[in-house]
Amino acid sequence: MENKKEHNLILDGHKLMWHKGRVRDWLNGKKIAPITIDCALTRACNYNCTYCYGKLQENERKNLTKEVIFRFLSDCAEIGVKGISFMSDGESQCSPHVYDAIVYGKSKGIDMAMGTNGAVLEKERLAEILPCLTYLRINISAGEPKKYAEIHGTTEENFFKVKELIRECTRIKKEKNLNVTIGLQMVLLPEYSDQIVPLAKLGKELEVDYLVIKHCSDDELGSLGVNYDKYFNEQLKNRIHEAESLSNENYLVKAKWSKILSRGKRKYSQCYGAPFLLQLSGSGLVAPCGPFFNDKYKKFHIGNIAEKSFKEIWESDRYWEVMNYIASDKFNAKTDCGTLCCQHKVNEFLWDLKNGEIDLEHSSGDAPEHVNFI
Repeated sequence: MENKKEHNLILDGHKLMWHKGRVRDWLNGKKIAPITIDCALTRACNYNCTYCYGKLQENERKNLTKEVIFRFLSDCAEIGVKGISFMSDGESQCSPHVYDAIVYGKSKGIDMAMGTNGAVLEKERLAEILPCLTYLRINISAGEPKKYAEIHGTTEENFFKVKELIRECTRIKKEKNLNVTIGLQMVLLPEYSDQIVPLAKLGKELEVDYLVIKHCSDDELGSLGVNYDKYFNEQLKNRIHEAESLSNENYLVKAKWSKILSRGKRKYSQCYGAPFLLQLSGSGLVAPCGPFFNDKYKKFHIGNIAEKSFKEIWESDRYWEVMNYIASDKFNAKTDCGTLCCQHKVNEFLWDLKNGEIDLEHSSGDAPEHVNFI
């Protein structure tokens, strides 16, 4: 049976073709607001995942109060940000303000989303936030409790806790007929490929909308030790294909094949994607992207929303100096960046557009789900 979600969910690509106006403004040299912002509300996290990129992102921490967060959301709405996802270098569920922030952001006309490990998500607040979310993504990289605890640096008890939380999310969605998408994300390390199929089966059992299987990103120094050649293992690829075969009309299992099989290589030399898809640290730091959060990359640091309004930061000369620098030939994304960042697919598209390899004017068809999360 045809999978309805295969056509509506873009899990291995981008959605810039449905934002042609902003792309044209950028091509014409105008200062554009981000379409999407990924951010955390804290640097704190209750897990210690083996693949955690957050360990490489340490910077001076500021306390993001409710006042600061609401000011940030109001600024985003004013300048034209379309989607905000609470996912970055911290577990936003560790912030006491996350529930109010989701509701407030939605009230300002922003599409809101969240990625979380789910272990500290309060069941009592789900009915409040799920109607305000475009999607809720649970980060879970194993389908069995022992491996879950090992990969995520937590307890087996949390596996069962998160499992029941996911079940409650899908129950509320059905009961209230909500539009929110409930999904799972597996960060796949080759040595844990035995968890691919069990996790796919678990997602089907819990009646989530999708499971996306993605690569593990590393920094430009290879600090996490990811060997991208190991993704070419035949057994690993066969396990992914088996997992994808579990898809049906209501459940999509999809691997980010374009990144998994890229060996961590880029086709582009400059970064054009950050003005469209910006990342903020849970410390309040504004930088073009997560790989530049660490204090050693201060040359890319722009400001902090705990100290100055986001609108002021976005309007500042400093913001555009940094954005223009990473888009210039003084910068080389092939050597100066971490591998396969979240702007990767956006960058590929903009690189091809700049080089005349694709045409912005051809029809893009009906908008997919989550169109404001590019």
